[in-house]
Amino acid sequence: MESAERWFDQFGVDDAIVRRVLSEATALGADDADVFFEHSVSTAVGLSDNVVNRAHTTIDLGMGVRVVVGDQVGYAYTEDLELESLLHAARTARSIARSGTTQAVPVLARRKVPDLYPVDLRWSDVALDVRVPMVRRWEELAFAKDPRVRKVRASLADSDTVVMVARADGTIVTDYRPMTDASVSVTAMEGDLRETGNYNISLRGDRSVYTPDREQRLVDQAVDRALLALSATSPPAGEMPVVLAAGSSGILLHEAIGHGMEADFNRKNVSIYADKIGKEIAKPFVNIVDDATAQFARGAINVDDEGNPAGVTRLVDKGVLTTYLHDAISAKHYRVAPTGNGRRQSYQFAPMPRMRATYMLPGPHKRDEIIASVKKGIYCDNFSNGQVQIGAGDFTFYVKNGFLIEDGKLTRPIKDVNIIGNGPKVLEKVDMVADDLIIDEGGWTCGKDGQMVPVSQGMPTVRVASITVGGRGQKA
Repeated sequence: MESAERWFDQFGVDDAIVRRVLSEATALGADDADVFFEHSVSTAVGLSDNVVNRAHTTIDLGMGVRVVVGDQVGYAYTEDLELESLLHAARTARSIARSGTTQAVPVLARRKVPDLYPVDLRWSDVALDVRVPMVRRWEELAFAKDPRVRKVRASLADSDTVVMVARADGTIVTDYRPMTDASVSVTAMEGDLRETGNYNISLRGDRSVYTPDREQRLVDQAVDRALLALSATSPPAGEMPVVLAAGSSGILLHEAIGHGMEADFNRKNVSIYADKIGKEIAKPFVNIVDDATAQFARGAINVDDEGNPAGVTRLVDKGVLTTYLHDAISAKHYRVAPTGNGRRQSYQFAPMPRMRATYMLPGPHKRDEIIASVKKGIYCDNFSNGQVQIGAGDFTFYVKNGFLIEDGKLTRPIKDVNIIGNGPKVLEKVDMVADDLIIDEGGWTCGKDGQMVPVSQGMPTVRVASITVGGRGQKA
């Protein structure tokens, strides 16, 4: 596939134009400035009851410009890439700058980026008559799996996004970012009982990511969850050991702990981790990373939205908090290098510190050993949503599916479970970590300050010594 390096030339935006916009943005003086161009083509098809009832394509194009002076940020964007509109946005963003040293923007030097999600064929070049048979096949597989399956919904969404970031120091990078999302939702009935189950897959890649095994898993997981719920009950309430299954349990790590490690919350002294750098916050076998390089992961990025290299950030090393997640602004405040975590929803937003693929590394224990260690507790397998107070880390999470653990064995299936606690305290109570890390392939999207970005998360099987558990209808 051809390189995206000169992608925006087709819209009349060459390096000379970009340099002129940056010069306009810094004309009154600035500590830093950048421009962010974005072009995205998104397509989605949906099917229910053997009828394709949803199909659309969306195209987005625009530019955002940011000017930084001290602790102030000026930001403006435009959907019109004509030169005068670009310059007007630059003047608007620089309105915060009334004094300072004006420095000429050097000739732009293009920097190569890695290629963590190579594709042979862009999604925007894939015909609709290729997509529709895919969702029809998923529906057919679901109905064929069990006669209790009464209704199936299947969908496929994909996008091709190209971004270009140029900074006042003369660096410029272009990144192509594919994304694909597949979803199957199943309704199953047995007598008067009706339950739903769903599973989704979201990856950076082309059609080749849909291997036969992955497509079968997409369907099997949705059906199995619906069927399991037909025989599930609510667990007893109370304080008890909780085993978090490998994979999607990483949502608890992301929400209840990960946000507290974003540098802007700590700079504002909002996070409970604001004074914890260099201090022990977990057992020595607990290690947590935020990784931009997990190949094909939904949260992977070749380069962040400020043009900084995006690698692996080790947040917790042998139980000790070692660093925060930084964008360029917070890195300057803390006098450290950016960690490649400056992210934004689109050209309409300024970047801020955000997670990418956040997960706990494998530990010294075995999954079966962890389950066998619990006399009475629950095993949480499938999380659906939750509420978190980011500063303190207090949370309530809803567990859709799981099992009771009785005398060291998984027994009855459970559903509609609330787990309630405090993220930092739960991290302290993690007393066993297995060696079976799974980075979940689901379509996780993280919200912060009105911005949504794609993320990934993962966990090995983990035991938490005690969490408050509530059944159906119980609230925190």
